[in-house]
Amino acid sequence: MSEGKDLQEKLFNNKKTGWENISESAKNEIMNYCNSYMDFLNNGKTEREIVKESREIAEINGFKNIDSVEKLNPGDKIYYVNRDKSMYLAVIGSENIENGLNVIGAHADSPRLDLKPNPLYEDDGFALFKTHYYGGIKKYQWTTIPLAIHGVIVKRNGEKVEVRIGEDDQDPIFVITDLLPHLAQEQMDRKLRDGIKGEELNLLIGSIPYKDNDVKERVKLNILNILNQKYGIIEKDFLSAELEIVPAFKARSLGFDSSMVAAYGQDDKICVYTSLTAMMNVENPKTTAVCIISDKEEIGSMGNTGMESHVFDTFVSEVLNKLGVNRPNLLDKVFCNSKMLSADIDAGLDPTFCSVDEKNNSAYLGRGVGLNKYTGARGKAGASDANAEFVGCIRDLFESNNIAYQVSELGKVDAGGGGTIAYILANKGMDVIDCGVPVLSMHAPYEVTSKFDVYTAFTAYKAFFAM
Repeated sequence: MSEGKDLQEKLFNNKKTGWENISESAKNEIMNYCNSYMDFLNNGKTEREIVKESREIAEINGFKNIDSVEKLNPGDKIYYVNRDKSMYLAVIGSENIENGLNVIGAHADSPRLDLKPNPLYEDDGFALFKTHYYGGIKKYQWTTIPLAIHGVIVKRNGEKVEVRIGEDDQDPIFVITDLLPHLAQEQMDRKLRDGIKGEELNLLIGSIPYKDNDVKERVKLNILNILNQKYGIIEKDFLSAELEIVPAFKARSLGFDSSMVAAYGQDDKICVYTSLTAMMNVENPKTTAVCIISDKEEIGSMGNTGMESHVFDTFVSEVLNKLGVNRPNLLDKVFCNSKMLSADIDAGLDPTFCSVDEKNNSAYLGRGVGLNKYTGARGKAGASDANAEFVGCIRDLFESNNIAYQVSELGKVDAGGGGTIAYILANKGMDVIDCGVPVLSMHAPYEVTSKFDVYTAFTAYKAFFAM
């Protein structure tokens, strides 16, 4: 090697795909892990389903509901489920909890369509549901694809009915129609963001009329009759329902080499799965390890299941109570001494649309977990900007454990922006940095990730919990 080549090897930040020089056994381990990840995605498309699945995984691995535990000791594994839509898990460390926590936080909700409170109507021989989109979507992407209905209906007597239609091969699916190109001249003149308007996202659900000519809205009646026979519900029960419209696609391996995952909801269920499975590997840590599965991130983290609520504070306070160490202001001190990875996906560079990226500061699929020192928009507005000391700490952790990572921004300056739950935990005094998996087609009904990055996130989160 020449002197210049040797110097370049020492000084340059050489960015290479993680697939290079990987052993066959390591590749098989990645593939097997991602098979389980895809099963997780197929079984959990909504935040309720993800929390239910996560709870089952936790209990199999020895975690107990904190409400069932009177006293906590080092090594104990506990969890708390908040209204079936968010969850907190912890493994108690051997060191004084006053010295802080190692926290990883992801979110289980994903962009989707929700049914309106009064969704069902009939028009020109069709029965349809009115929807209201949830999170940032490109509305035109949700037409002419197979859709499923997931969620719960709560009757006035409190009975809860679970709904999941469109996933099994024997189930019907649903669709939002679009205009044929032959008659779409006016529609094609719209701006892309208005190609399909919010009030045009109407879900087609039926067309057979009830057999009684004396009845009006016979197609609507037939649909309600079917639902009444299957679920015992009436139209008013939609008023107290949470029904979500999600793509009926299955998670699949992508590419001739099966190197990628294509699936709905990888934002941010990918980080839920990798942090949750990392948590299942934590045994007798020095620092208490905490895993957060939050809700409502896509719409600002508001509400009593979002990270803006104080339920997480209550969970940690209960941990302090059951350790027998709580006192005034201890919670604040614990948070100020804590470290956190805000586990949310990153925008991967797409060579077809790379004009929005500054390539030297972009995340690339296949190069490992992505770190965002800051997110926000324009002049870092709304960002939690990690300090250099904490970035250096995480760099050292990853490099010491041979974990592939990259540090990036979310697109060019002034091209747009985004955010995560990082600022919420930073407001409590924690050191926080965004750390997740680069994704193509973010917020689309079918997102793309690299299997190498998925597995790397798992190893990165394991290393962080073991700090």
